[in-house]
Amino acid sequence: SFSGKYSFQLPFSSSFYLFLKQVFSLPEEDEEDEEDDDTKNNKISKLIEESIIPILKCKEISNEIKQVKDIILDALKNKNKIILFGNGGSAADSQHIVAEFIGRFLVDRQSIPAISLTTDTSILTAVGNDFGFENIFSRQCESLVSKGDIIIAISTSGNSSNVINGIKTAKEKGGIIISLTGNNGGKLNNISDKILKVPTEHIP
Repeated sequence: SFSGKYSFQLPFSSSFYLFLKQVFSLPEEDEEDEEDDDTKNNKISKLIEESIIPILKCKEISNEIKQVKDIILDALKNKNKIILFGNGGSAADSQHIVAEFIGRFLVDRQSIPAISLTTDTSILTAVGNDFGFENIFSRQCESLVSKGDIIIAISTSGNSSNVINGIKTAKEKGGIIISLTGNNGGKLNNISDKILKVPTEHIP
């Protein structure tokens, strides 16, 4: 039964971001030698504090998150599925979320039908080559989306053309559009049924 307790996880990769920021902001060897351990520890502490900001800010959209949770549960009870997509880190997020739906997150429960449109390299490269990169999601939505399915589109800027095209096709097929974006929401503001905008400018 889908009426049990479920937990839904927003796509944040704070720890990995900390790692990347450390790696790509490495000082020159001489410069690093001039810093004592306290200075280095303070920098790390500051990075950790910065990474917490988006998560804490999500308290401001807790009501919207609950509404989205209810929409997803209703769709699952009606035997619909969840389809996710995005670019780059958002592609990784969509795959991760699907893994949690199909597998488990915190509790053992029935597997939840979910698909990420970012995993099949043969489809992505074939469609990208034949129809253009801007259509890699819309072409898949054309055949995979059924009326009442949940479409979770992830775009930090809210302006990715292939995400927008995927949403438009999914809406034509009767999909319910839930977008996850940064603070502005971009063009996804006008084409989403529900949009969760992380209320902070600090989204790397």
